[in-house]
Amino acid sequence: MKTNFQVSIIFLLIASSLLSACESAKVDTGEVARSDLRRDTAPAIPAADVQALLDGNNAFAFDFYRQVRGDGGNLVYSPYSISLATAMLYGGAGGETASQIAGSLHFTLPPEQFHPALNALSLDLAQRPAQSKKVDRKNPMQLYIANAVWGQRDYPFEKTYLDLLAVNYGAGVRLLDFTAAPDSARQQINDWVDRETQGKIKDIMPPGSVDPSTRMVLSNAVYFKAAWQEAFVAELTSDAPFTLLDGSQVQVPTMQTDEEIPLRVGSGEGYQVVALPYKGNLAEMVIILPEQGRFESVESTLDAAQFAAILDGLHPIHLILYMPKFEFSVDFDLIPVLSALGMSLAFDDTKADFSGITKSERLYVYQALHKAYVLVNEAGTEAAAATIFGAVPASLPQELRIDRPFIFIIRDVPTGTILFVGRVLNPLDK
Repeated sequence: MKTNFQVSIIFLLIASSLLSACESAKVDTGEVARSDLRRDTAPAIPAADVQALLDGNNAFAFDFYRQVRGDGGNLVYSPYSISLATAMLYGGAGGETASQIAGSLHFTLPPEQFHPALNALSLDLAQRPAQSKKVDRKNPMQLYIANAVWGQRDYPFEKTYLDLLAVNYGAGVRLLDFTAAPDSARQQINDWVDRETQGKIKDIMPPGSVDPSTRMVLSNAVYFKAAWQEAFVAELTSDAPFTLLDGSQVQVPTMQTDEEIPLRVGSGEGYQVVALPYKGNLAEMVIILPEQGRFESVESTLDAAQFAAILDGLHPIHLILYMPKFEFSVDFDLIPVLSALGMSLAFDDTKADFSGITKSERLYVYQALHKAYVLVNEAGTEAAAATIFGAVPASLPQELRIDRPFIFIIRDVPTGTILFVGRVLNPLDK
């Protein structure tokens, strides 16, 4: 079975006073405003800083969930992608704007420690494909994270900001002409997102989302694809009932393992938990399966502390697992979500402070877009047998049926970073 995730996020910064467009211009992505400094590829970061960063990122992951869970329907988003893109924005913020961003995203380290720590984490995650190849050269895990910043040609970007982008994010500012050719610039940015997400996130910036007042676009794209440690058997997939929140049932394609497989499981007040490892045990999907009628109460109390306790309480066992196939994508307007979390000044055209990016005019965030895609189905590759032994004798077969709404979290195992969070209320919904 393979799981695919693709995600992208866009922040658009525009001037608070609109400027008139030139009559004509040529968009040229070959120009880059960059620092003379190079990325620090071996930052020496104290373990306490890394842990503080991870704790903050994971706390934000569940804060975000609580803000969007009331929207209804299936959900999927990448808290890591949102945090990483916002971090680049944070690097150019000042005053109360910076304080609000830090508070809302749980950026608890001071900037001089925060950005290097995030750089160290990103470099660590970038090693996963090579590490996975050592386990399976033909079908390794794919985890690709890309940052890009686009800016108005001839715009006076602060040197300290260009230095920060170069040293900690490996990025320069790709120069476009938003003023004279906004739609051409929009299309080029959409093409970059499309490429970086292997064609899964298309047209994230709709027509009209870039206009002559746009000065800067910050973006981050994440692509993840991995095969389970223990594969589901395609020939065993068949329709089975899935009970919705209202108690009605739908028939959904449901996958099945052909024998008991080693997994880690747990339970809490009103829910069961199962962790499904991907090949190489570098990443895993943790599924939280509330009891029928308990979904709302379980998801409303889920936070980073509870999730950490859930992970600590997992224990190995052998199970036959039944799980629905699903595929869907979700778009988010991040402005109301991040504003509700306390980051409102960044979106205020009279109060936003991004003087760290430029001092020539006041910038504010005009749009903040996030789109994520998830696909879970069978794969033709079987995984190697695991050496995990359950507490229950193998002669007593057990099974777990994921046959009602559930929450899932994709996490990087070596660091504990939460890469994706979502829920499936109806596997048939796209």
